[in-house]
Amino acid sequence: MANAATKRANGSHAAEASKDELLQYYQDMLLIRRFEERAGQLYGMGLIGGFCHLYIGQEAVVVGMQAALKDGDQVITAYRDHGHMLAAGMTANGVMAELTGRSGGYSKGKGGSMHMFSIEKAFYGGHGIVGAQVSLGTGIAFANKYRGDGKVCLTYFGDGAANQGQVYESFNMASLWKLPVIFIIENNQYAMGTSVQRSSAETHLHKRGAAFAIEGEEVDGMDVVAVREAGKRAVERARAGEGPYLLEMKTYRYRGHSMSDPAKYRTKEEVDAVKAKQDRSSM
Repeated sequence: MANAATKRANGSHAAEASKDELLQYYQDMLLIRRFEERAGQLYGMGLIGGFCHLYIGQEAVVVGMQAALKDGDQVITAYRDHGHMLAAGMTANGVMAELTGRSGGYSKGKGGSMHMFSIEKAFYGGHGIVGAQVSLGTGIAFANKYRGDGKVCLTYFGDGAANQGQVYESFNMASLWKLPVIFIIENNQYAMGTSVQRSSAETHLHKRGAAFAIEGEEVDGMDVVAVREAGKRAVERARAGEGPYLLEMKTYRYRGHSMSDPAKYRTKEEVDAVKAKQDRSSM
C-alpha cells in the first residue's frame, strides 16, 4: 500500500491514488479484517448462531468498489456479506449486534449473518439463496431506470453462483433494457469446496455476459486501486445509460466456505502463498 500508483489488471495504465486515499482504503480493509477475525472467535465461542461466512482475504473488492459510487447508489450481495456492510458505512457495532442476535442489530437480531440490510446506507442485503440476489439487483436497477434517478446498483455474486440459471435470465433482461447494474463476480477460486476449474467449462468468468452483449473484464481483486478504477469506468458507463457491465474480481478467501468448513480441498501451502504475495489487508 506504500506506492501512490498501481497498474490496472491488464497493465496498460497506471491509476493514481493519494496518500490519504490509500491510508483510508487500508483502514477500511483492516476494519473488515479485524471484524471478521472477531466474528470467527465469537462463533467458536457459541455467541453467534446459524451460518457464518467470513470475508477474510476479499476486502479490497468491496472497499475499491465502494470508492467508485455516489451517495444513493445501491449494493446487494450474497451471504458472505459482513464486509459489504462495513464498506457501505454500516457500523461495526450494529452489524455485530445482529450477528449475536441482539435487538440493536440492523434486522433487530432476527436476520443474523446472512440477512440484514440498511435502507439508510442503500444496502439491500445479504441473501442466503445462491444467485437469488442477482435477479433482485437487476430489479433494483430496473426501478432506477424507471424513476430516472441516475442511481446504479452493484450486484455481487460468487464464482459458484455464476453457474446458476437465474443469473443468465437477469443478464438477458439487464442487457435488453440497458439497466444501470454492475454485475460483480467475486471469484475467490472455490465454490464451497469445488474449484472453478472443476465446476466451470468457461473459467474466464468475465466472458459469461458475451451471449447477452454484456462487456466484461477481469480485475485484480486483491488490488484496491485497480478495483476502484475498474469500478469507476463501469459505474460511469451504466450511469450514462449504456447498460450493464460485468466485472470478474480475482480474489481469494483464506478461511473455509463457512465456519463449519475445514477447507481440506486445498493445501496450507496454497493459502500461505497467496497471503505472502497478494495480501494487502494485514500489513
